[in-house]
Amino acid sequence: MRVQSLTLAAASAALLVPTTPLAMPAQPRTQPVVWRGDPVTAADLLARARDCAPVSRGRYRKDYGASAKIPVCGTRDAVFWKADMDIDCDGRPGPRCNRRTDPYFAASTAYSQSDGRPLSAERLPFIVVPAPSRIWDYRDHGVGGGSVVAVVYRDQVQYAVVGDTGPRGVIGEASYATAEALGIRPHPLRGGAASGVTYIVFKNTRVSPIEDHAAAVTTGERLARRFVDGS
Repeated sequence: MRVQSLTLAAASAALLVPTTPLAMPAQPRTQPVVWRGDPVTAADLLARARDCAPVSRGRYRKDYGASAKIPVCGTRDAVFWKADMDIDCDGRPGPRCNRRTDPYFAASTAYSQSDGRPLSAERLPFIVVPAPSRIWDYRDHGVGGGSVVAVVYRDQVQYAVVGDTGPRGVIGEASYATAEALGIRPHPLRGGAASGVTYIVFKNTRVSPIEDHAAAVTTGERLARRFVDGS
């Protein structure tokens, strides 16, 4: 809300003023107020994702050798799953993600940024979805590179994008930057979270360019509100 400037009303009174001008009252300086509504909390999102209507034909493992217990669930506007978080350090090499820090490092990601280079796992919050299989094909559910994601861990929400694909039978992986933002240790070998991470991917959405994290946050906040309200 802008503050209107004050005016002097009586022009005739100005003729009576001596040569020294009257001091004008100081004008208050204000900043425009931007209303953004109530932020969606982790509790809001977890409550909405409490019930699971499976959309996958089978279930995923959280790690190799573990039992397959994790379904992909769906609503009209989103798909989601509850798993662990392994750390994806693949993509453009950096001081934290490279062949020295991660013996399984791959200098590529399934989706590239706007200049054609791989994504930077240590700079961009993104998640990994399982490669298409008989269990589930993310492409059939309005999900692809740049799809907007809300990642929930404890009382934290981090907005991200779909940026990479992983093994066909394992689910629950996100980039170094995603883990770091959520307070999860991001080391590619000794980091991650054993459980308690919820991944909510909003259908038919896409951030372009994919590396525009600010756009992912802005869009994610709006979609999360719609998801929570059920509208």
